[in-house]
Amino acid sequence: MVSPPGKNELGVELVVLERIPEKGLPARSSSDSKKELKFPYRVCLAGGWIDQPWVSEIHPGSVVVAQIWPTMDFNDRSGMATSSRKVGIELWGDQYPGGNPVRNAQILFGAENPPGTEYISGTQDHIGLLVPGISRLDYNGKFWPNHIENTTDKETCEWLSAVLNFAPLQPRPEGYNPILKKNLTPKLVKRLGESGKACFDAILKKNVKQLGESMKETFLCWSEMLPYTVPVWVMEEMQTNYFPKYSGAITSGSGGGYVVFPSEEEVEGAIKIKVRF
Repeated sequence: MVSPPGKNELGVELVVLERIPEKGLPARSSSDSKKELKFPYRVCLAGGWIDQPWVSEIHPGSVVVAQIWPTMDFNDRSGMATSSRKVGIELWGDQYPGGNPVRNAQILFGAENPPGTEYISGTQDHIGLLVPGISRLDYNGKFWPNHIENTTDKETCEWLSAVLNFAPLQPRPEGYNPILKKNLTPKLVKRLGESGKACFDAILKKNVKQLGESMKETFLCWSEMLPYTVPVWVMEEMQTNYFPKYSGAITSGSGGGYVVFPSEEEVEGAIKIKVRF
């Protein structure tokens, strides 16, 4: 068998040209482009649980979510919407789907919660995964929010990316059931919903102190409304290592996952995320 001629024998020289992007666009390699096509994650920053109708029917309120790039594989059972994300990947593959993001979120919600589903996951997961930027979702007794306030402002999203820090905790244990005991008073639910509004306002103003305070308020509301949401060891961790040092903090998965906290100073060892806009 005769081998095909090599490049040198043909007098062919391989030239790799420098990729120069259009003015105003970032430089990207093909590997970067592939990463950016992957399915995003979402982080809930304040107001979590108000997206459940049995909470917001007591008092309306807001949840704040941000769509984030899949720069790492977040742990399951950690409040990062990994279950919803897996359903999304079943629907569209490991890529961000085209089309209307809000409509896609509705499709994902329906796919994850078919008729007969015992526990219906809240729509903040699906909207957070599929709507770019930072969103305030206003709920009033229904699964779907009655209003979505959203920003994809570059400066705002980059500011949030810069100040947010993640620190890993243990994932939520198997059998974790945060709703075994409920203390859903109008006063507590109102506080929870208002923490979401305060969080979104803080982000728009780039006020790291108010951002932290709103996150802490959500966390403390959880511990009073749904006592099994926050295990003793998680509360001790927050009170010892985060509340004294930062303006506030929240856990990504209520009873575990990651501590999410804002800081304008660099935090050694913290995981950084990037808001997708």
